Amino acid sequence: MTTDVPVVLTVELPQLPVFRRGKVREAFDLGDRLLLVATDRISAFDVVLPTGIPGKGIVLTQLSAFWFEWFGGRVRTHYLTTRLPESFRPYRALLEGRSMLVQKAERIPIECVARGYLAGSAWVEYQERGEVSGIRLPAGLRESDRLPEPLFTPAIKSDTGHDENITFEELVARVGPGLAARLREQTLAIYVAAEAYARERGVIIADTKLEFGWIGGELAVIDELLTPDSSRFWDAERYEPGRSQPSFDKQFVRDWLMASGWNKQPPGPPLPPDVVEKTAQKYREAYRRLTGRPVPYLEVDVE
Repeated sequence: MTTDVPVVLTVELPQLPVFRRGKVREAFDLGDRLLLVATDRISAFDVVLPTGIPGKGIVLTQLSAFWFEWFGGRVRTHYLTTRLPESFRPYRALLEGRSMLVQKAERIPIECVARGYLAGSAWVEYQERGEVSGIRLPAGLRESDRLPEPLFTPAIKSDTGHDENITFEELVARVGPGLAARLREQTLAIYVAAEAYARERGVIIADTKLEFGWIGGELAVIDELLTPDSSRFWDAERYEPGRSQPSFDKQFVRDWLMASGWNKQPPGPPLPPDVVEKTAQKYREAYRRLTGRPVPYLEVDVE
């Protein structure tokens, strides 16, 4: 059973200084820590849409927390807890379920992408040049084919604000060979472990995007981890190479936007109610499949 949860598009906490406002998350400064709050905003093609997805921020927070805890000591992260301090009681109705406390980190300005399947911008690039981020791939691959081995395809923000794939050599030029190698190693290790876990639960993680930062001189995963916003989740039972795949992420919204004729420039168009509802269902289904339990604060176990 799904509970009634209001759509949260903005978060204002007058007593806390704003550290950063992103497309989806808002960060508040707590000194040596941050309060990360995931709103229900949704972005596509790097544009925040005017329509929110009910409960989306709760799914993002709870699924990230699940993965942070699942990896545990195997991966250094900025995650501390989803339990709010007692001093946040006045804001509990707004924050509970969609907030986490994290350590501050010095962000590395690189999008670290692991790809196990040929989809999205990688498929477009492969069709044009037969390679992805400078990595030559075998001829004759189809859309959504599983790659011979997972690829590390770093990206940066271009002048237009969109992510732009770069080669590993370009990454080395930006951050140095040592850090570039560590980013590739950790990104692929996280992807391989999570992909194997998810496949046992009927979910294919086609690709995922990670962010890293420095905490006390240690490399750590920051922001979110393996959510429907940062990953492509496919239904393993319905997987069929040669076409785009049914997914448990915001690809449904992207497909609707492309069919609508929108030019991918701000402002984005409002989403119709049926697209909002189906997207909310997909996000929640991703959480249920991967964790084996209902979404906290959104659903209750009727057993």
